[in-house]
Amino acid sequence: MRRVIVAVSIAAFTALLAYATTVAGALGYLGLETRALARMFLALAYNPNLRELTAMSPAAVAAIVWDFRGVDTLYETVVFYMAIISALAIYRGVHKVGGGGSVGLSLIVRVVTKLLIPMNIAIAVSIAVHGHLTPGGGFQAGATLAVVSVLLAVVYSVNSFSRVGVEVSKAVALQSTGLIAIAAVVFTPLIYGVLTGAQAYLMQNYVKVDSGFHFPAEVLGQLISGTLIWLNIAEFLAVSFGFFTVFMLLSLREEVVKQPLLGEGHGS
Repeated sequence: MRRVIVAVSIAAFTALLAYATTVAGALGYLGLETRALARMFLALAYNPNLRELTAMSPAAVAAIVWDFRGVDTLYETVVFYMAIISALAIYRGVHKVGGGGSVGLSLIVRVVTKLLIPMNIAIAVSIAVHGHLTPGGGFQAGATLAVVSVLLAVVYSVNSFSRVGVEVSKAVALQSTGLIAIAAVVFTPLIYGVLTGAQAYLMQNYVKVDSGFHFPAEVLGQLISGTLIWLNIAEFLAVSFGFFTVFMLLSLREEVVKQPLLGEGHGS
């Protein structure tokens, strides 16, 4: 009963806080005001009438993350990639994910998991490609897809990675593909500026006051918000397969990793 009361209390507090911060005029009753910076972000996230300042993204968080403070997000992605490199350096002597007998869980759990994995993949892709329109984005989508690696390891055993063709080298290659795609989007404006002599900026999404360069905001009548959809998809690849790499390495049995981690100077 105590746990139920705590859970209901947290849910009620969260609902009231969300209501107070989102319903028009609610903040005024609490004696609070929205900061001018927040109002500016909300006004410029999607504003077709002010195209030299807007990110053309109905999802304000996506506009902030990949446009207004995009360089910060770029560095955060680099830090994440360096963390993956560090993990690979520690496990550099391990050449194969797997080892040992196949255990896994019951047949019922395996069947249910077979139904859940395609749904998980579909939801993750949807979060990535709609991140510029609705709450979500590349990191959230990547974390969602990475759950598949945990399901494979727990439900089917670590040997399932090799059976379905998932390997650390492939995961690293796909993660690197995502990072290369991010770099391509980031440097495209500068390359355009060098080739044409026009003014353009690093990681520029849409037209600016002194720069006419822009990625298309729409394709075939569909809003893609310039660079935002491409950056979300690229981040989706980088994050999901970065997590895949770490989860696969952490799922290895002790006897598989003990000797490589100790080094050649130690006995088994």
